[in-house]
Amino acid sequence: MNNDQLKIAIVEPSVIIRSGISVVLKRIPGYRINTIEIISTESINRNLNIHKPDILIINPTFWGYFDVSKIKDKAETSKIKCLALVYSTVDVNLLRSYDETLSIYDSVDQLKNKLDKLLIVDLNEDSEEQNALSTREKEIIIGIVRGLTNKEIAQSLFLSAHTVISHRKNITRKLEIHTTAGLTIYAIVNKLIEIEEIKKNI
Repeated sequence: MNNDQLKIAIVEPSVIIRSGISVVLKRIPGYRINTIEIISTESINRNLNIHKPDILIINPTFWGYFDVSKIKDKAETSKIKCLALVYSTVDVNLLRSYDETLSIYDSVDQLKNKLDKLLIVDLNEDSEEQNALSTREKEIIIGIVRGLTNKEIAQSLFLSAHTVISHRKNITRKLEIHTTAGLTIYAIVNKLIEIEEIKKNI
C-alpha cells in the first residue's frame, strides 16, 4: 500500500490541530497521503461515504463518546481503521475500540511506525485464507461458548449488538457451524477455550 495514495480523514474541531496533523502526515516518507478534514460529527458519515478514506483519525473526547463500531458499520469502506487522537488525559476504556492511538506529541518517525504497523496487519489479514477467522470473531465465539447473550458480548468487547450479530453471521458462513454445541467443539479443538472453563458454566 506504500506506493498507493493513502486517504486519511481527520475529525477535529480545532483548525490549528487539524491542519497541523494534515501537514505532518504529508511529511511521512514512503507514503502518498491525501487528507480530508472533517469539522463536525454531523458530516462524518457523509464524508466517509464520499471520500472513502482508509484511515479515520478522531478525537474521542469531543462531542461525547463515539461508537467507533457504528462508524465502521456505516462506512462503505469495510476495512477503515480508526485512530484515536489524544492530546489530554483520556479514559483507557474509550480507546479500546480504536485500532491505534495518535498523540499530538508523536514524531514523524512514530507516526510512520504506527501506519506501517496498521497496514502490515491489514495486508496479513488480506493474505490469510478467506475463510480464516479474525481475532474479533474468535473473541465472539468464546463469548458464545461461555453462554453470553449478544448484548453481553457487545458490552464486554465494547461493540454494538448489531456488530456482534454481523460477526456471528460471518462465523456461521465461514465455519458452516449453526449450533452453540458445534461452536463449543470448535473452540475446544482450536484451543480458544479450556474445557474446564466450559464445565464451570454448566
